[in-house]
Amino acid sequence: MSQHPQLTRRDLLGGLAAGALLAKTAAAGATKPWEIYTFGADVTPLMGHPCMGGGIEPVKSVADPLEALGFVLQGGTLERPVAVVSVDWCEIRNDAYDCWREAIAKAAGTVPRNVLLTAIHQHDAPISDLTAERILEENRCVGRICNLDFHDLVVKRVALAVEKARKKPRRVTRVGMGEAKAERLASNRRYERPDGSIAYNRMSASTIPEAQEAGEGLIDPMVKVLSFWNGEVPLAALYHYAIHPMSYYGKGEVSADFVGMARRARQKALPDVFQLYASGCSGNLVAGKYNDGSPANRPKLAARLEDAMTRAWEATRTEPLERAALRVEPLVFEPRGGEGFTEEDLRKQLLDHDRPFQQCLAAMALSWRKRLAKGQPIDLPMLDLGPAALVLLPGETYVEYQLLAQKLRPDSFVVAMGYGDAATGYIPTALQIAENDGNLHDWNWVAPSAEGVLTTALEKALK
Repeated sequence: MSQHPQLTRRDLLGGLAAGALLAKTAAAGATKPWEIYTFGADVTPLMGHPCMGGGIEPVKSVADPLEALGFVLQGGTLERPVAVVSVDWCEIRNDAYDCWREAIAKAAGTVPRNVLLTAIHQHDAPISDLTAERILEENRCVGRICNLDFHDLVVKRVALAVEKARKKPRRVTRVGMGEAKAERLASNRRYERPDGSIAYNRMSASTIPEAQEAGEGLIDPMVKVLSFWNGEVPLAALYHYAIHPMSYYGKGEVSADFVGMARRARQKALPDVFQLYASGCSGNLVAGKYNDGSPANRPKLAARLEDAMTRAWEATRTEPLERAALRVEPLVFEPRGGEGFTEEDLRKQLLDHDRPFQQCLAAMALSWRKRLAKGQPIDLPMLDLGPAALVLLPGETYVEYQLLAQKLRPDSFVVAMGYGDAATGYIPTALQIAENDGNLHDWNWVAPSAEGVLTTALEKALK
């Protein structure tokens, strides 16, 4: 005899369905533990390798090595692992960027869109664009951008480092956020002269008195650090600041420059915490107000950055890591047109063997146009960590976009990295175009519509 004679068949079926739903919901809510693993590899170029895409002297000596450093976050609510990789190179562009992400993704057991790859943008360092280099070779140009065999070797080396590190993940329970103001470090290229006119000639190194005496201009003065913890034990720290990372350069002396010095100083101070550094949106930010280009200034700039990094670390607060999700917005840009930038003009420039760097610029522009013709967008990835957000912007985006990203998420700790896929070159705003920013005469391969494209994608990703 039934112990529950009041239950009908319909009740029993309904109860079974409800139980199944609860079981399914519980299974869906169950997540794997959060884990992180870190990795690094040497990416120092060979003697004679082009620096800055053939724009300056090739490698003649190595002051200090270049590194690719990164971490992979996995488990929790992530569908697939997410890798964040920062490279001491000038730029990684187009199919070279795809090559890096594909190799790292395979090694990490994820997909390429889940790889946030950024170059720090030191100038005495390589630029990689495989199609552009092949265009130069096919046209028997004097100019050279990168060594294809060396590039293949480095990518394999980094992937191998990821594979090895994957075997030793560590538990993560909390995410840390800290920031501090950097003193006497960044300045905007744009400044106002005593007569009220606007100038854009403040570079990474500047000896122009009025450029040094003018105000810093629009910058983001904050050094941020995003960190991962197991309880009260810190595991990895990603520092972030918006500035062109050069003190002096152009003579073929390879160096991670003052940002690399500061990063290594932090690694020495915290040997058990993996240290990374990523450049912010700094296409129009330089050290020029505080730097005359003398070698003695490099350690001074490094000390100022290290000081801010240290204070940011000391100001860190942590919160439980409860959720994470990756959102990727496609960026569909238009190529720059006008005199000197049409496909016909660019192909003519390839034939001018007296101007090898112009050949390199033309090849990079043509490589970009080939990519656009295939309909391949640039990814704008945003890793949402709950109280923090990590977003990666392409190319040499101007600082206005970093400030916009922060404004779009006012209640979050927003880290806006620049120098993702660098195929775009500079991405200015309407202000710089209207004021005829002299830096846009060559290293800018997107149409003025790029501002709207990037702004809309940031709004979708961060809101």
